[in-house]
Amino acid sequence: MEKETLLLQNQEPAVIYIGLVGGGELCKEMLEKPSFDFMHEEAFAFIMAVADPDPEAPGMVFARERGLLTFTDYHQLYDPRYNIHLIITLTPEQDVLEDILKTRPLNIRVMGYYVFKIFWEAIESKARKLKIRNEEVETIFNGIEDFITVITPELEIAEANQAFLEKMGFAREEAIGLKCYEVFQQIAQPCSSKELPCPLNEVIRNKHHCRQVRTRLGADKEQRHIEVNVYPIWEKDGKISKFIHISRDITQHKRKEEEITRQLEQMVEERTRQLKETHDKLLHQDKMASLGKLSASVVHEINNPIAGILNLTKLMQRIITEEALNLKELDSFNRYLNLMETETNRISRIVSNLLSFARESKMEFKKLNLNRLIEKTLFLNSNLLKISGVKVELDLDQQMPDIVGSEDQLQQVFMNIISNAAEAVEPAGEGLLSITTRHLPKTDKIAVDLHNTNSFIPQENFSKIFEPFFTTKKKGKGAGLGLSVAFGIIEEHDGTIFVESDQKKGTTFTVRFPIQQSSVGLSQDGGTHAQH
Repeated sequence: MEKETLLLQNQEPAVIYIGLVGGGELCKEMLEKPSFDFMHEEAFAFIMAVADPDPEAPGMVFARERGLLTFTDYHQLYDPRYNIHLIITLTPEQDVLEDILKTRPLNIRVMGYYVFKIFWEAIESKARKLKIRNEEVETIFNGIEDFITVITPELEIAEANQAFLEKMGFAREEAIGLKCYEVFQQIAQPCSSKELPCPLNEVIRNKHHCRQVRTRLGADKEQRHIEVNVYPIWEKDGKISKFIHISRDITQHKRKEEEITRQLEQMVEERTRQLKETHDKLLHQDKMASLGKLSASVVHEINNPIAGILNLTKLMQRIITEEALNLKELDSFNRYLNLMETETNRISRIVSNLLSFARESKMEFKKLNLNRLIEKTLFLNSNLLKISGVKVELDLDQQMPDIVGSEDQLQQVFMNIISNAAEAVEPAGEGLLSITTRHLPKTDKIAVDLHNTNSFIPQENFSKIFEPFFTTKKKGKGAGLGLSVAFGIIEEHDGTIFVESDQKKGTTFTVRFPIQQSSVGLSQDGGTHAQH
C-alpha cells in the first residue's frame, strides 16, 4: 500500500479532474465558482462530472446546462475514459463514502463530505471577505474622477472605471475587449507615428512608468490637454501582464498656468519698463550732477575771456569818445578786435561742448577719434583739474585708428573718470593724471589707461565700485553713480574696463574698445545705430 501511495505521489497530475457525488444545492453552489470552471484558463482543478440518483437535482440540472457529464450511478465515475483523479462526496450519507472507498480504483482519491465542508466554509469565509473588499475597491475605482483603464499586452481594454465609460460614451460591456487605440484615438491601427507615440511602447522600451501630455479636440471642438500616465504590472518572469492607463483632463489647469504665465510676463515687462525709466532717470541725474560740477568749472573759464572782451570794449569806447582815433589807433583797434574774436570763439567752443554734453543723446554711433575726444573732455575739465591741483600728462598714439561709438556717451565715460580723479587728488592738494592711448593690433582693440597717482581703492572694493550707489565719498559729494554709468556705456560699446590700485603707485583704470563693435552696424549715411 505504501508503495502504491508513493507511486501515486510521483505521478501527481498537473491538472486534477474532479467528479462530484451528490447533486444538491451544495453541488450547484460549488459549480458556480469560477475556480472549478473547466473553461477557466487559470484553474488547476476542473469539475468534469456530477453523479446523483435524482437527475432533476439542482446540481445535476446546472451541470447539464454547463455541459458537464452527469450520471445517476456514481460508479460510472470510475471509467478510465473520464480520467477522474478525485471524487468529492457532497452528501453526508456515510454508506456512500464507505462504498466509494471500497470500490474506487487506486488512482482515484476521495474527499469525504465533512472534510470538504471544513475547507468549503473556510473558502466561503475568505470569499465573503474578498467580495466585500472587491466591492470597496470597485466603489473607489468608479468614484475616481480620473479616467482609468486596464489594458492587456495585446492592447485590449480589460477593465474601465465609470468616469472613463461616461466620458467616452460606452457601456462597460461595449468597451471591454476593444483595442485601446480604437477607443482613445478612434483609429484602426496602433499608434506608431512620431507625432503620436504610444505610451505603452514607451513603458516597454524604458521599463518604467511613462507620462505624456497629449492635445486633442474635444466633443465641443475645443482643444483639450490630456495628461496620460501608464504604469506596468509585472509578472514573475519579467513580462508585463497588464498596463494601468490613467488619464485626466488638465485643460483648465493648463489654461490657469498659461494665464499665470501671461500675468507674470506682463508684470516682468512692467517691472522692466519701470526699471528702465528709473535707470534713465538715474543716468540723467548723474549727468546733471556731472554737468553741475562741469558748469562750476566752466564759469571760471568763461569769465576770463568775457572780462578781457569787456575791458577791450571799454578801451575802444574811450578812444572813440576822446576822438583820438588815428592810423596808429586803427592798428590797435584791429588787434583788439582780433583778440575779442579769439576770446569769443573760445567762449563759443566752451558753451558748445557744454551743450553737447548736456543734451540727451540717442546713442548715435559714428566713427570718432578717441584722442580728440579725450582732449575735448580735458579742455572742458581744465579749470576743475587746475583747482584740484591735478597736472595732466598725455601720451596719445597718433597712429591710432578710429573706433565706432557714441561721442556723447563716451565723453560721459571719460568725464566721470577724470572728475573722480580730480576729487581723489583734491584733499592732497596736488597729483598727476597720466592718460595713455594705444592700438593693440593683435586683438584689434584700442586701450586707454588713466593713471592717477594720488588715489587708492582697497581690493575688497574692486567688485563694488561699478555698482550703482556705491561710494566712499563724504555725504553730499557724490551719489555713487559715475562709475556705474561709465560701466554701462562701455558695455554697450562691447568694451571692458579694469581697475588696478596700489597704495604707493596710485590707481589705473584701463578701458578697451574694439575698433568695430559686433553689436552695431554702419548705416548707409556713414553713421551707425545700435542693434539691441
